[in-house]
Amino acid sequence: MASSDVTSSAKAKYLQIADDLAAQIRSGTLGAGDAVPSETALMERYGVASGTVRKAVAELRATQLIETHHGRGSFVRSRPPVQRKSSDRFRRTHRKAGKAAYLAEAEQSGGKPSVTVLFVGPTEAPEEVAERLALPVGSQVLARKRRYFREGVPTEEATSYLPWDVVKDIPEMFAENPGGGGIYARLEDHGHTLSEFSETVRARLATKAEASALALSPGSPVIHLVRNAETESGRVVEVCDTIMAADRFVLDYRFPAAD
Repeated sequence: MASSDVTSSAKAKYLQIADDLAAQIRSGTLGAGDAVPSETALMERYGVASGTVRKAVAELRATQLIETHHGRGSFVRSRPPVQRKSSDRFRRTHRKAGKAAYLAEAEQSGGKPSVTVLFVGPTEAPEEVAERLALPVGSQVLARKRRYFREGVPTEEATSYLPWDVVKDIPEMFAENPGGGGIYARLEDHGHTLSEFSETVRARLATKAEASALALSPGSPVIHLVRNAETESGRVVEVCDTIMAADRFVLDYRFPAAD
């Protein structure tokens, strides 16, 4: 039943409902992995319209107490979001140990990671990618598209774009599994020593295709992250375009204070 606070408080009704459900989650009445009552059930329980229920559920997603899977419903989160430490996940020591970035990250955050390779092959460089690679728009590049999972739940989708002249003589780049340490290790094996990574991060609503790929409810937020991998010679040898489910990640950055 709804608590008395939901009917007596002057707070916006959707926030009252969100607070009530949050209290049930924190008390264990709704346990980790449990399904949140359906929209219809919540409408009946609290005596509100569907829009109010949807806003309450969105509030719980924003506070990372629940996660919504397209076509299945909403569930109490069983794990905290992945804490992505960008200053650590690309360390050379990880690559030398045979760990790609997502494996190194999974070791720190916990959970069982997996990846599905969706496409590997030549494609034309999109405008922003071409600009970052200092190539004419439409130049041929190698694309590597992957979807990442944690405990079987999709968390992000990433496409790496690499200059054709850099990768054409690296056969591992055309394999689904490029070997221990991932594509950055293979680049360095062939003399393209990496010196810097730079990331541009935006927040926006998921497109219909992105919501489907990441099992998100319509209108869910995503993090759109684009990364350049630059060599010691100053050349960008990879642009990685990544869409991340916003409620499944915390981005953690570290910056030097010196000039």
